[in-house]
Amino acid sequence: MFWNVAAIAVHLAGLLQGRRAGASVTRCLHQTLTMAKRLQARRLDGIDHNPWVEYVKLANEYDTVNLGQGFPNFPPPDFAVEAFQQAVSGDFMLNQYTRAFGYPPLVKVLASFFGKLLGQELDPLVNVLVTVGAYGALFTAFQALVDEGDEVIIIEPFFDCYEPMTRMAGGRPVFVSLRPSPSQDGKLPCSSDWQLDPTELASKFTSRTKALVLNTPNNPLGKVFTKAELELVASLCQQHDVLCISDEVYQWVVYDGHQHISIASLPGMWERTLTIGSAGKTFSATGWKVGWVLGPDDILKHLRTVHQNSVYHCPTQAQAAVAQCFEREQLHLGQASSYFTQLSQATQHRRDHMVRSLQSVGLKPFIPQGSYFLIADISDFKSKMPDLPGAAREPYDRRFVKWMIKNKGLATIPVSIFYSEPHQKDFDHYIRFCFMKEEVTLQAMDKKLQQWKAEFGL
Repeated sequence: MFWNVAAIAVHLAGLLQGRRAGASVTRCLHQTLTMAKRLQARRLDGIDHNPWVEYVKLANEYDTVNLGQGFPNFPPPDFAVEAFQQAVSGDFMLNQYTRAFGYPPLVKVLASFFGKLLGQELDPLVNVLVTVGAYGALFTAFQALVDEGDEVIIIEPFFDCYEPMTRMAGGRPVFVSLRPSPSQDGKLPCSSDWQLDPTELASKFTSRTKALVLNTPNNPLGKVFTKAELELVASLCQQHDVLCISDEVYQWVVYDGHQHISIASLPGMWERTLTIGSAGKTFSATGWKVGWVLGPDDILKHLRTVHQNSVYHCPTQAQAAVAQCFEREQLHLGQASSYFTQLSQATQHRRDHMVRSLQSVGLKPFIPQGSYFLIADISDFKSKMPDLPGAAREPYDRRFVKWMIKNKGLATIPVSIFYSEPHQKDFDHYIRFCFMKEEVTLQAMDKKLQQWKAEFGL
């Protein structure tokens, strides 16, 4: 085999010595495969377009303050950085494979930490699965549990991967929308104003419903579901024998005294719930890509089957660092020295900064109860500037975001991408901002907005 590779290398080197060799090799390397058979799998039909690619690319082409993507642009806490450095430079065996379903110290501390919160005695070897980020946990769950023709209820607005992951697994997404109720006089609009209609939600359950996807705190709204709302969802899941996939990656980022409640902690729900978390969101280190899913063994064993036959294993060093972070936090939880307490307080300050700044130019933000995000109502701009350039039938918020990137130097995300296609036009007068940014970025936002205010005479 070595000689075959060497011969090919010599041949290519010889070609490159000729004047036309570059073009010949380029043509050879870039020829398009033509097959009589269909090339791509049918499960990819309709999900190839990703709006994030479009808006990230556009933001990078202009001199923008990027308030679109949901990641911190400041360092993780010192103890997290030190834990990672120690994992990289310490025990050399952390450069090797670890247990496929999770580094033993990590699954042990996750079981201990979250077991108390969920009111369960978790076995780290069967009730915890470590994944490549929460994204990996979601994908593994859909692949393991959703079959051809199964229906999956998705609450809108939703993190945009839920729909394509459902479709890739052969399932059929069924959508139910949170809708804003009028705010009380004198009260600022808030993410809690967005409510489910109990009758509409109940109508979405059928004999074909396999799972419901819950996201609390919600992205993009920042809504923290109340106990009463969770009890409604729980009763319907139990009544119709439906699984709950609960995406709780922002559970430690809540404000104004609100409390995150895991639906798996409610009576009768542990047995049918997968609870998904993220070290990236928990410790402000999204690039580490360490996530987890907690659940009963009779469900989780099917996720392990997908995991062992796909990614198989997650990076050991990142898992070791996350384990150290949770071990530290376990000693401080509930105290002023808790990182989670400090994170919530610092992020609430960033939220309040952004709210004031957006209000100063006539944008109408909904005050989020949690997460990295808030949405703002742009209805007034829609009435003043209805004819922004864009493709035919393109939702207004997408045209507005593109206009804002190109003309105002601010990058955000249109909220309509968090809706199913039939509902996008109904919610095309909102845009999403990420406030999980360093102070200098928020100050740059202030400057852009004040320039905008001066130009428009707002």
